[in-house]
Amino acid sequence: MGESDGKMLKAALRYAELGYPVFPCVPGGKAPATTHGFWDATTDVNQITAWWTARPDANIGMPTAGLLVVDVDGADNPWPGDDLEGLAECPVSLTPRGGRHYIFRQPAGKAWSSTASRLAPKVDTRANGGYIVLPPSVVGGKPYQWTENLETCPADLPEPPAWLAAQVDGGTDLFAQGANRPVEDGQVAAQGAPVASQGVDPTPSGNVIPTGQRNATLARLGGAMRRVGMSQTEIQAALARANQDRCRPPLKDREIERIAASIARYEPDQVAVAVAENHWGQDTETATPAEEPVPASVDPGPIPDELLRIPGFVSEVMDHCLRTAPYPNLVLAFAGALALQAALAGRKVRDPDDNRTNLYLLGLALSSAGKDRPRKLNTEILHEVGLSGQVGGGLASGEGLQDALFTEPTMLFQTDEIDGMLQSINKARDARHENIMGTLLTMFSSANSIFPMRRRAGRDAPGAIDQPCLVLFGTAIPNHFYDALSERMLTNGFFARTIILECGTRSHGKAPGIHPVPDRVVETARWWADFRPGTGNLQDWHPVPLIVPQTEAARTILDEARGEAEQEYARAESLSDSAGTALWGRVAEHARKLALVYAVSENHQAPEIGRDAAVWASSFAIHQARRMLFMAQSHVAENPFQAECLKLLRKLRAAPGRELSHSVLLKRMKVDAKTFRVLVSTLEQRGDIATRTEIISGGGGQFYRLTEKAATAG
Repeated sequence: MGESDGKMLKAALRYAELGYPVFPCVPGGKAPATTHGFWDATTDVNQITAWWTARPDANIGMPTAGLLVVDVDGADNPWPGDDLEGLAECPVSLTPRGGRHYIFRQPAGKAWSSTASRLAPKVDTRANGGYIVLPPSVVGGKPYQWTENLETCPADLPEPPAWLAAQVDGGTDLFAQGANRPVEDGQVAAQGAPVASQGVDPTPSGNVIPTGQRNATLARLGGAMRRVGMSQTEIQAALARANQDRCRPPLKDREIERIAASIARYEPDQVAVAVAENHWGQDTETATPAEEPVPASVDPGPIPDELLRIPGFVSEVMDHCLRTAPYPNLVLAFAGALALQAALAGRKVRDPDDNRTNLYLLGLALSSAGKDRPRKLNTEILHEVGLSGQVGGGLASGEGLQDALFTEPTMLFQTDEIDGMLQSINKARDARHENIMGTLLTMFSSANSIFPMRRRAGRDAPGAIDQPCLVLFGTAIPNHFYDALSERMLTNGFFARTIILECGTRSHGKAPGIHPVPDRVVETARWWADFRPGTGNLQDWHPVPLIVPQTEAARTILDEARGEAEQEYARAESLSDSAGTALWGRVAEHARKLALVYAVSENHQAPEIGRDAAVWASSFAIHQARRMLFMAQSHVAENPFQAECLKLLRKLRAAPGRELSHSVLLKRMKVDAKTFRVLVSTLEQRGDIATRTEIISGGGGQFYRLTEKAATAG
């Protein structure tokens, strides 16, 4: 193990020696990498050594039970104002985004819990039931650092100064921005926010709200008013006054209207979590990038029906498939027709940037939802025009795939076992399936070049495949597919190369009847079968594909899509999101391939990539990238504990009102009570769920609700 590799282990052992229990977090992130999260923390040298020997780059987490850690977000956050008493006496950790962790010991008799923005905007606390990440952990490519090396054991940590302890106990005006003055009786409501009543100025002068905190502060103030039943009109009037008196400079009137309208959407008993999560965002007019909140991965929903149509051959094949399928499915019919067109045009056309039509398409559908009909129709059409040899079924091995493409350099493989292959790679690590994956990855990138085959016994030369065009049309059951994915699968390239389409619920069945393939479809397919680009005797072995021209409008649109994908790539890179970088790195390529397929479907004899093709292809590729990322982040876990966390969130996301009682959720999770408590505690700590108690049948009932943040994030 090199010196750099041993840095985390050395630090973890030093913390344990001082008496601080530690546990590993995922490399580059804050999520626990153990079975029971921070509850697995220990000072045991053997366990710590085993953890960091297995994962030398794991970050270091520490539970904060018995401690008080004040988490100040943002390098220019004004908290605590002029009152610095006691802060210089405690250990301080600098966070990667410019914030600070002040670490104290809880006074005797206290049992503080973690809070979010209770002391002030963007100032949280971590205490019992929480944890923090310790130096030299790295998040977003930047490390945590001590201002001075930690050499103090927990028992010797200083207690928080009296003024800070009073704030943590709840006796503070949260909007004083450092004034640290007590609040008058009756002015503190649930969640620690001040209550404003009609006719009373809730924002005394002198407490300036600076740029970078205006939206968040006014949203919290509006939330306090909403909790006591005030209307949108009343909230807007009070916020307008506070804006003029305290915001420097004041926000525009329309921004005040937006905040009030957002707050008023919530019922009084629902607004607390929304305010705590601050999903109206920080004021970003002049905020520095380090201050801005990380946007959640928003779910764009399944692909809209209007994007499941392109003119010409693809739509004609779709229509026949839907007419003859016992259970018509628009998504499957579209994916099958798109795959057929991509295969027919393989090695015969390219765009001005040398993109080809090889696509990997995967339709997710439940059993008996109509997955067979598109595959059978594609086989029927290719057989009709003499291309039966270009159809493949199951993926038996990487070598078999290569041999098939050596014989027929253009192949359409149609398989219903993608999830099984991924399961084998993910869990059994079957070498045969690993070899299939490697071949799929390299074939995708070899469509405009030469693929050198493996050397085989008894052959002098291994041979090569000139410009192989492998089109994959797979289907899988949704749950099986996502269960088969792993963090490694998201980053090895296969996920990013694949366009995944969700097929929804099964349609009503019908008597399909017997209908021959339309003559127009057969004629177009035969035209492609007979089309030979290039000249001379080598046109079959080494074709020179036709360059499909591109209009200026189309190029501009595709360049804009590439720019949007590059921005998303940069954002994912800054967050060390390897799955995001892998996926966004392929979006521009997907858009150009799809635009090419659109053009040849629209007019096979004189194709041109025009504005409509570019608009459709860009919209399709970007929408699917967002949807695939959201679904992956909602399902794929790096370790068993995270998998259980994601499972719990999915249970709440699917529940009416995104809320379930303790007994119902425990039953649906199928875990023991101790594990359940750990899961709930971790998700509360992360701000993904909120807990409330309701008096029912003479007793108290616990309910868990998905927060707005978790509802929109993957």
